[in-house]
Amino acid sequence: MILLFRRLATWTVTVPILAVAVLALAWGRTIPPVVVVIAALFLAASVLAAVHHAEVIAHRVGEPFGSLVLAVAVTVIEVALILSLTVSGGPAASSLARDTVFAAVMITCNGIVGLSLLVAALRRRVAMFNAEGTGGALATVATLSTLSLVLPTFTTSSPGPAFTPAQLAFAALASIVLYGLFVLTQTLRHRDYFLPVESGGHGADAGEHAEPPTTRAAAGSSALLLSALVAVVGLAKVESPAIEATVRAASLPQSAVGVVIALLVLLPETLAAVRAARRARVQVSMNLAFGSAMASIGLTIPTIAVASLWLKGPLLLGLGPTHIVLLGLTVVVATLTVMPGRAGLLQAGVHLTLCAAFLLLAVSP
Repeated sequence: MILLFRRLATWTVTVPILAVAVLALAWGRTIPPVVVVIAALFLAASVLAAVHHAEVIAHRVGEPFGSLVLAVAVTVIEVALILSLTVSGGPAASSLARDTVFAAVMITCNGIVGLSLLVAALRRRVAMFNAEGTGGALATVATLSTLSLVLPTFTTSSPGPAFTPAQLAFAALASIVLYGLFVLTQTLRHRDYFLPVESGGHGADAGEHAEPPTTRAAAGSSALLLSALVAVVGLAKVESPAIEATVRAASLPQSAVGVVIALLVLLPETLAAVRAARRARVQVSMNLAFGSAMASIGLTIPTIAVASLWLKGPLLLGLGPTHIVLLGLTVVVATLTVMPGRAGLLQAGVHLTLCAAFLLLAVSP
């Protein structure tokens, strides 16, 4: 067992470093199919390494700081990716931010939540979590989503599903304020609302009660986590030409590119949430899911608002009727799931069905 742990530790140290090296060699170049495959393999390995190091940090700092670290770290680099692709794509990428953020909201609020509830319910029949903390997170996600992605469809001051500069500035400011208030609530004012709930004497596994890693080990994992996340998002950008070519060859809508990007960059959080659910720490899974959705909007919209000062072409943020219906249904279903503070297989199935419907409509609108 000790030998296996050492091999795992060595692997999780080596992969982020090699992945960043592959990223440096492939960045800004037209790469052959063989290198595309190699980059994809390192992308997958970096995801697994990121989850490992995120769990080391979470064990050191405790909840809810651990899930907050992973959610914010992934989202910061995701925002950089969105901004990079938007700038390089020109007017053709005017809706990329909207497509990616909406995909992140649907994947986190339905996919990650549904998978976490499914895993927890299969192992312990009922998934337990804190309704106060999770409900506050869901309310913030619903408000940010509506302000940033729904209202632009109905405003009349600017043509198309877009904000005027004043409206965009308000949406950006509101996103920053609400996200800041949530972080304050999660980490200081009502930290107990976001701690894992134990039921029937079944708490975290023995690994959760192990001695936390040293400060030096946690600092090393922080650096390796950052490297792994840079590799994940950077290699996702390297893979984006192949993704776009595949989308065009399959005659899929351009919005499918944003969905694929969101799926790739959310892989670390998805795996971390599922692993937490297996240990009856569903609250950690909820923190990751709704925290990631919130961070995606709360950081992306202000960044895009600033970038719009020099971006050419319109910035399309408003969703279409189909996506508005999906978002509204997601908020209603998530509210009914969160209110009791416990959920089972039925709720998991409903959320996963909504996620599947979103993915189907993304490729066949």
